[in-house]
Amino acid sequence: MSHTSLESAVQAASVNNPPSFDPTKPSIPISYPIKTLKELESRSYFESFHYSFNKASVALQSGPSSSSLPSRPRLLVCHDMAGGYGDDKWVQGGTNADAYAIWHWYLMDVFVYFSHSLVTLPPPCWINAAHKHGVKVLGTFITEWEEGRVICNTLLSSKESSQMYAERLTELAVALGFDGWLINMEIELDLVQIPNLKEFVSHLTQSMHSSMPGSLVIWYDSVTTEGELRWQNQLNEKNKPYFDICDGIFINYTWRANYPSRSAAVAGDRKFDVYMGIDVFGRNTYGGGQWNTNVALDLLKKDAVSAAIFAPGWVYETKQPPDFQTAQNRWWALVEKSWGITQNYPKVLPFYSNFDQGRGLHFSVDGVKVLDAPWCNIAGQGFQPFVEYNDSQTPDAIQVLIDFKDACYSGGGNIIFKGNLEEGAYFRKRLFQGDLLLGDLPLNFTYSVKPGNDSLLGLVLDFTSIVNERKTILLASHGGNQFSSKFGEVIMTRQLENPGSSTGWVINESSITMSGYKLTEIGVVCYSSKPDVEERRLEPKTDNSDNDSSTEAPVEYYAVLGHISIRTSAHYSIFPPSVSWVVEGQHVTWSRNSKGPKTLSVKIIWKLKDGKDSAFPHYYIYAEKVAKKPVAKPGGTLEGAPEFLGMAHVKAFYVANLAVASGVSKIKFIIQVCSVDGSIQKLDESPFFELDVN
Repeated sequence: MSHTSLESAVQAASVNNPPSFDPTKPSIPISYPIKTLKELESRSYFESFHYSFNKASVALQSGPSSSSLPSRPRLLVCHDMAGGYGDDKWVQGGTNADAYAIWHWYLMDVFVYFSHSLVTLPPPCWINAAHKHGVKVLGTFITEWEEGRVICNTLLSSKESSQMYAERLTELAVALGFDGWLINMEIELDLVQIPNLKEFVSHLTQSMHSSMPGSLVIWYDSVTTEGELRWQNQLNEKNKPYFDICDGIFINYTWRANYPSRSAAVAGDRKFDVYMGIDVFGRNTYGGGQWNTNVALDLLKKDAVSAAIFAPGWVYETKQPPDFQTAQNRWWALVEKSWGITQNYPKVLPFYSNFDQGRGLHFSVDGVKVLDAPWCNIAGQGFQPFVEYNDSQTPDAIQVLIDFKDACYSGGGNIIFKGNLEEGAYFRKRLFQGDLLLGDLPLNFTYSVKPGNDSLLGLVLDFTSIVNERKTILLASHGGNQFSSKFGEVIMTRQLENPGSSTGWVINESSITMSGYKLTEIGVVCYSSKPDVEERRLEPKTDNSDNDSSTEAPVEYYAVLGHISIRTSAHYSIFPPSVSWVVEGQHVTWSRNSKGPKTLSVKIIWKLKDGKDSAFPHYYIYAEKVAKKPVAKPGGTLEGAPEFLGMAHVKAFYVANLAVASGVSKIKFIIQVCSVDGSIQKLDESPFFELDVN
């Protein structure tokens, strides 16, 4: 997230941490790695100004299932791009709307954040986005080259040192909220060091498991049990002793066709813990990677072992045409076709998605645009819909697109449905594949739509009973009854205009009771209000259907879906009143530039007075500048309307270089509390902190 003060501050900072960077001094919060054993041992990271900002705020969403990985071939994705810590290092968000992001979380089980620093700590934006979608996140511990050899001489000098450094790594993962480590020892070792290396791996695995059930330690196929740096490209007697004392092995990516089956045989009942590497750049990888990544995936699926995709940022780094959004969807479609969907949601209630990819050209809150500037923050991602890539669409088919350009209802993205419908037909599209067992309370659905002139949009819900009885329900506004013969039930929604929102958004509401059923799919139905329901054909038009049997004239269709919220009466949010919070300012710094207004930097922190840990996922931060003598603008409003500063996922926000014009007497910082169900506290009821201007 960003505003002008963040933009200027980000531009002033180097992409790589400058030599003068002092992590103890207040500055724009960033994520950064630990580069030396001394830093790791001293625990200096916990003394950093940035530490509290780097804690993940989203717990791993696994639903009713256990925290262990599923017993099937799994997909691990290792993010290695330009050394790491690019746009994603800005904890409170950056200003690049074209920043790299991943939104195909439903295809993977484990995400590794990788760089070539000794201890790679995943930026919290990745942890939050992955955890929301049920994906575990690992950091990386790597030693390489001559420097790595020197490091290992200290690390492996004794059994005690091996254990101590393992415990330091465990402490970091637990404190920051990620799920374990990839261990990459790419150096030659002396044979006498191998017992302590095994102790390091074993103790790290044990300490992680005891501190964080469900955590993972994965060994990279590099140094052998004889101390040689020789990649085996398979599981065998030279690397299996490491595999035996941790949770899995990431096999180097230059394997041959028969190596996966060999490795599965060696692993026995742990064959799913073998992750065969695939380098997307195609460097001697089986199948060639790139647009042939699916060749390796198909083989691994057949041999029933897991896969480790390395550097999917290839699509972004090599600027694959025609644009990142299209190329990214096309590449992940290869993965989906080969591997299938691994994560289903919703799994738990409440469920809320605004389809935000964590980047955009503007930002909205409940239909009101609060920021008109480019931004990026993967932590702000909503649950990602299953918008399949389709390169064979006919020109008049309904296209389904994530849109960043038009004003959004919430966050920075919408789903646009546009194209042509034959009169009397409807178009159905799946958005979410669920796994949600329902109780006795009614399900309350809310969704925002910006329809075209005659274009209407409803939600279609699939339910399955415990005896596999299926039921489909359509939630629709006026005109939906024409499809009563096509769905098990059609329920008319209540509609209301959202007061104060941008023109055109309509909020639809409805309730359903489906006790004992499981919600298995959420989709949309696009239809037109034009047809005479007694005379028109009512054939569905889907992604793969052909409506050549109909001769009706096509109808131009355009509608936008802004958000979907599902909850029960037990999940409606009650926001603590403003007086329940303590809000404070720390590290207050005023600066004055001879060419411009003075600027303010301040760290704002907040907590509930009763000491309870609030369950709110994020907060929107505003600054209201109060003038000594309010001056009317041409439209009649007064200066001092709240300025959107950004989003916080922890109970702290650093305001950097906020411009303060002369004539401003005080600044009121407002903390707008946001609930997991998508509801937001009113600004005039939100906690705040006031600072007098010097």
